[in-house]
Amino acid sequence: MKRKSRGAFLFLTPSVLLLLIFFVVPIILTICFAFTNMALTGSAAQNLQFIGFQNFTNMFQDPDFRISVLRTLVFLIFSAVIGQVVLGFILALLMKEKNVTFRRIIGIIVIAGWVTPEIVVAFCMVAFFSDNGSLNQIIGWFGISPVSWLFSFPMVSVIIANIWHGTAFSMMVYQSALDEIPKDIEEAATIDGASNFKILRYITIPMVKSSIVTNMMLVTLQTLGVFTLIYTMTGGGPGTATQTLPVFMYNQAFVNYQFGYGTAISLVLLLIGIVASLFYMRSMKVKV
Repeated sequence: MKRKSRGAFLFLTPSVLLLLIFFVVPIILTICFAFTNMALTGSAAQNLQFIGFQNFTNMFQDPDFRISVLRTLVFLIFSAVIGQVVLGFILALLMKEKNVTFRRIIGIIVIAGWVTPEIVVAFCMVAFFSDNGSLNQIIGWFGISPVSWLFSFPMVSVIIANIWHGTAFSMMVYQSALDEIPKDIEEAATIDGASNFKILRYITIPMVKSSIVTNMMLVTLQTLGVFTLIYTMTGGGPGTATQTLPVFMYNQAFVNYQFGYGTAISLVLLLIGIVASLFYMRSMKVKV
């Protein structure tokens, strides 16, 4: 028995080492650096010191940080919760029990945005929303003057881009959940005189609740970390109009070279993700 245990440990050793090197150690270093004045320029670059909670004190007093938190919440609510989750559910519901050919065609169109790399999506959306882009050409057919979307409506632009990029994931999760609902339950409700809305509210949604909550948690965590899409499309601007926490963290760490401050921001972002995850996991235990 001991020989088998030693053999199993030897096989697991490479995986454990990889987790320690690329997961545990970076987390520990991040936590440590968040409490230092680590920087690449100035006196702090040559004199690394432990400064306690000074980075966090400066952060919560920084108006740019508060604005970034607000921008992050707006981006999260509209592009993830209202956008991807709701739109994905609607698409899955519309394709329920449709013929295979129809589902494949719609599925390919929606999934195309999901499988496309984020940087490619960003460039496509820049071309779509630019002054001479596709959107202005389309509205021009109706006699509407061109709009500088990325300057006048930057947050709307990045929200739409993120919705297009991520909705397919939600749609596939909901499709799988909806297909598992027994048809005889819905047929019995229809015979009893229940409307489509009541079937949706009292049968469909409660039976796929766990999938909805799980998907919301995954989409929320993914959206909290969106950086490439926003930075490529707007650079966080104009001004701070689209400066979410990941963009703000990048600017502090790699533009202003304040690594200690940047890692402190990353810990706050991590904490927001943990709180959101705990909220979703708790809601799964609550009866509808």
